[in-house]
Amino acid sequence: MKILHGLFRLVFSRFTLALCSLALQIAIIFIGISFFSEYIVWLFGGFTTLSIIVVIYILNKNQNPSYKIAWIIPILALPVLGVLLYLFVHTQVGVKAIHRRLLEERKMTKKFLVQNGKVVREIKKQDELMASTVHYMHQVAGFPVYRGLNTCYFPFGEDKYQDLLMELKKAKKFIFLEYFIIGRGKMWDSILEILKEKVKENVEVRVMYDGMCSIVLLPYDYPKQLKKMGILCKEFMPIKPVVSTHQNNRDHRKICVIDGRVAYTGGVNLADEYINQKERFGVWKDNAVKIEGEAVDNFTIMFLEMWNVDSTSGYEEYGKYLGYSREVSELKMDGYVIPFGDSPLDNQAIGENIYLDILNQAKKYVHIMTPYLVLDYSLMSALIHAAQRGVDVVIMMPHIPDKKLIYYLGRSYYADLIQNGVKIYEYTPGFVHAKMMVSDDEKAVVGSINLDYRSLYLHFECACLFYQTKAISHMESDFQETLKQCQKIQLSDVFHYPLWKRAVGRVLRFFSPLL
Repeated sequence: MKILHGLFRLVFSRFTLALCSLALQIAIIFIGISFFSEYIVWLFGGFTTLSIIVVIYILNKNQNPSYKIAWIIPILALPVLGVLLYLFVHTQVGVKAIHRRLLEERKMTKKFLVQNGKVVREIKKQDELMASTVHYMHQVAGFPVYRGLNTCYFPFGEDKYQDLLMELKKAKKFIFLEYFIIGRGKMWDSILEILKEKVKENVEVRVMYDGMCSIVLLPYDYPKQLKKMGILCKEFMPIKPVVSTHQNNRDHRKICVIDGRVAYTGGVNLADEYINQKERFGVWKDNAVKIEGEAVDNFTIMFLEMWNVDSTSGYEEYGKYLGYSREVSELKMDGYVIPFGDSPLDNQAIGENIYLDILNQAKKYVHIMTPYLVLDYSLMSALIHAAQRGVDVVIMMPHIPDKKLIYYLGRSYYADLIQNGVKIYEYTPGFVHAKMMVSDDEKAVVGSINLDYRSLYLHFECACLFYQTKAISHMESDFQETLKQCQKIQLSDVFHYPLWKRAVGRVLRFFSPLL
């Protein structure tokens, strides 16, 4: 059975689908070339001219330089295949349709995301640099800052799981769940039982998961199965047997909103490995946060916007799901929070910009947990510069990887980082899936955003930026406790790593923006 399951996963994996798609495109090109063989000189000359035009176009685009290089080299080396592939990727009707729909939804939600000027002035009096980040988040990214209220940090998935069950049972109005992965087992089955009970109590329940789940984790008709239970369900961008680049933009977010009263985010999906009920790569180290107060509205809006990306039934009545936590007592104030999302379809790398702000503004330390390390020039420079300024920069990585090739790629950055003062540790009991950055006991980010190109540029993501909340001290304490179970990577460890694995990592760096 395990062999059959493994074969099924291989056959229907992203890699296999991509390989088949590429093979099909190459076959079509060669058939076309053989058909027009007598015009081969003219065709090659035309494509060479076109490749030069495309390269000039790429050079003038406002885009990450790594992406430019990753496209320019194959286009110049293989003019026919490179140009056709580039044109195919950048002329997708489906991608443009999704982007238009999101823009329409955001026009409707803008009126609900009003910035409290008093809150901004409070932050400006305390920290001009943080105030500049707040300005960017609202004026450019569209996400206001809110006063914090009862922010809570969970150092493991099982901690979030127990709290989530309790909060779900309290639901009176609605439950919104949006997760990259939902897998049947103890975690999801227990949540589903509560959802079914809440439906009987006339609570509105909506569930959305990424289309990758339907390949191996859930039946293709699972939305229909949930609908029969009274649960509204959507599959984001189901995987289809057609060549399309928009299927590369996955919904990697983890959002739960209950009654507009509480919201959760972090790295924890709804499957048993995330609560260590199923062992895959040793101990699974993850984390999550819960927030209360006005900021919950932002998560509600993010969920509904994504829910309506493929809607054909009119527009959402956002107002009826908002405003349940507006009555905030001054006595319960707990710093400031900015929930935010990141889309691959706009020109803003919000997640990366926030990470860069924290690194560039840090005075004492920046402590990072991430499962993957695939860095562009900006992040690499910021990490090194912070360390060279005397900031204690520590990156915690898994010792047992879930994707070996990506792990080899991540390790290819170790030498440069260590030589410039960045400390790297690996979590020896297992796999780190947490995505967290903590700095100076006053700033932190927890969410779904990994330190890799896929999260920073290709996926739909979400996170929460914390400033002066009590939860930040809990995050740092968790980091220090977890550090006790880690192995510090020395420069000698890097150079004693098998040569072929180092070589693989270095080669993969060339393709990293496209992985």
